[in-house]
Amino acid sequence: MTKLVSVEGIGETYAEKLEAMGVSTVAQLLEQGAKPSGRKMLAEKTAISSKLILKWINRADLARIKGVSTQYADLLESAGVDTVPELAQRNAENLHTKMVEVNEAKPLVRQLPSLSAVEDWVAQAKLLPRAIEY
Repeated sequence: MTKLVSVEGIGETYAEKLEAMGVSTVAQLLEQGAKPSGRKMLAEKTAISSKLILKWINRADLARIKGVSTQYADLLESAGVDTVPELAQRNAENLHTKMVEVNEAKPLVRQLPSLSAVEDWVAQAKLLPRAIEY
């Protein structure tokens, strides 16, 4: 089970607030925050903004893609992809080119994913069921 602090932006303080609500893993965060009502409840009971919770939920969703690490999630987000459905709609070659451009402008990762890795991510995203309702 992946710990909450592995999600970019969730430090120890936020993790403790979420754990007090029974959310101690990334999978539990995704499950409890999948619907707007769940995110609202988490926001109200933890005093964490619902916007921030949604950002973390989107990150947790991207983590379902095998091979997408926290750093690659940052790079994907900077390239304009922050959800699995969005990734599923992308052309892998264009996305890879954009990721290279983004990383050259602002180095986020030491080693860029290969085109075949990005193609695999897009293929996985197309097969995954939707996990989040907006």
